[in-house]
Amino acid sequence: MTGPVYPEMMGLSCPVDDPLLRPGNGNCGGCGMSTALQFLGRAREDRKLQMVIPASCAAVSVGPFPYTAMGAPTILSTFGAASAVATGLSHAARLNGDGTRVVCWAGDGGTYDIGMASLSGAAERNEDILYVCYDNEIYGNTGGQRSSATPHGASTSTTIRGKTEHKKDVLAILAAHRIPYAATVSLAHPQDAIRKMRRALDLEGFRFLQVLAPCPTGWKSEPALGIELVRLAVRSGLFPVVEVVDGRRTTINVEPDFADEALELYLSLQRRYQRSEISAADLRPAIERHWRDLRARSGRIVPADREP
Repeated sequence: MTGPVYPEMMGLSCPVDDPLLRPGNGNCGGCGMSTALQFLGRAREDRKLQMVIPASCAAVSVGPFPYTAMGAPTILSTFGAASAVATGLSHAARLNGDGTRVVCWAGDGGTYDIGMASLSGAAERNEDILYVCYDNEIYGNTGGQRSSATPHGASTSTTIRGKTEHKKDVLAILAAHRIPYAATVSLAHPQDAIRKMRRALDLEGFRFLQVLAPCPTGWKSEPALGIELVRLAVRSGLFPVVEVVDGRRTTINVEPDFADEALELYLSLQRRYQRSEISAADLRPAIERHWRDLRARSGRIVPADREP
């Protein structure tokens, strides 16, 4: 990466109109995390941001010192410490009183697994942090190993024949902390995504966003198909698009049609499902159970003959 030394490297702030993810970053083509960062950049408007990024693909994409691909002051933390580092920054921002919003930007490895202890602690204390998990469902930066976000049937470098366990419901875990706001974000629904990011930036206390972030390298998919894969995941019911306020009020933002052909197409466009030969019929029971729980929490009870 070449270019000038950016002002935040000198301890100064970045212009709020600076792109949050600058040209010259090291992200792969078709990276869902890149799209999510661009959405967050649009959502921030005139807000000052400070970013905390644990070990992850995002940490690598920042680039080598003294250059940076991030358009906001950024601290790179250890895998498990992002929430703790962000806690300190948020307390300093409150003392400064300049309206700075502190954002953790972490992958699923640093959220679902290694970072869960400090994440849960910060959520329980209701620290003034926006925590965004760009969920690419693997340890993408260290060889594509399985994480607890890896879905059932997906092959990784450590589950060659496909993962046998189901994906952890991290949104339910965070909502159970009774935090002010928790939501899932679909990159295939940009208006809803940016609305949620703006809402989360405006609120105080601990906020959590889970973004389904396609990873062409790990998902063994075509880079140009990332947004379509998210759309298929939402349409089939595999990735619910919801928001939870105060851990109690659940709203379903996008109603799926639960089409088996959408789920089959989703699976067929990713070679990570080939070895397990998993089908839509194999995944449908778990999707149905999850949606029954979601509808019960949202207060939208559908008659049994109409349930997915």
